[in-house]
Amino acid sequence: MKRAFYVGRFQPYHYGHDKIIKMIAEEVDEIVIGIGSAQKSHSVTDPFTAGERVEMVRKALEDFPVRTYIIPLQDVEFNSLWVSHVKAMSPKFDIAYSNNPLVIQLFMEAGIEIRRPPMHERAKYSGTVIRKLMINGERKDWEQLLPETVVEVIDEVNGICRIKRVAGNDQ
Repeated sequence: MKRAFYVGRFQPYHYGHDKIIKMIAEEVDEIVIGIGSAQKSHSVTDPFTAGERVEMVRKALEDFPVRTYIIPLQDVEFNSLWVSHVKAMSPKFDIAYSNNPLVIQLFMEAGIEIRRPPMHERAKYSGTVIRKLMINGERKDWEQLLPETVVEVIDEVNGICRIKRVAGNDQ
């Protein structure tokens, strides 16, 4: 049995993440999904809490064909210890998937097999782009980029109001 590890901030979880996770599922039996920067929330770049992001991923993958484990991971400000932290917080995994150069380097140094999944329409499916649309765009502009269950979580926590407020200024 093969188990993979895939990390993302999921701010928010979108169809680009969904496509990568489905591709990973074709190669392994189980996937550990790390919710990166779990300690961050209530900012323009990280508007959602770890718990909200866990719910987004859990609901988006509710009918998923392979078993998934969703693990919140706080940042470790000592990069050479990050893989040890991940391994301590996660079920054992055989392969890591990432396109992040630092993550790739750290897993390679730790002797863990790393695979680079193809990005899915990166210009469109980008958390940065989606958050900008949430702040400045119409609902239909960002809503179509996310699974319906993720939109429901965002509505439940009044996420659009939150991101617009934290993006504001004191003028």
